Amino acid sequence: MSAPIPEAERVLFTFLVQVNERSNTITPEDVARVKDAGWSEGAIYDAITVCALFNFYNRWIDATGVSDMPPEAYAQGGRRTAAHGYATPMVLVEPSPRT
Repeated sequence: MSAPIPEAERVLFTFLVQVNERSNTITPEDVARVKDAGWSEGAIYDAITVCALFNFYNRWIDATGVSDMPPEAYAQGGRRTAAHGYATPMVLVEPSPRT
């Protein structure tokens, strides 16, 4: 890697390459290296989870033939996110009484 990024991020990204390409070779020492670079167990867990989910989604999309959206759909999503943020308000609905 040659990007001008902080060493802590470089260590994390190197670990994530291992997660993506050789996850069955990860050892406690690999995780300790990431912790020693300043990352918490929670941050490491989150990074692993994001990688795993993207791997799943990409494989699912490729295997099922889901097609990409047209450019206007991405533009519309960007406008919606800019106007309303990433999260939509939750509407809590009381459960129906059991009969």
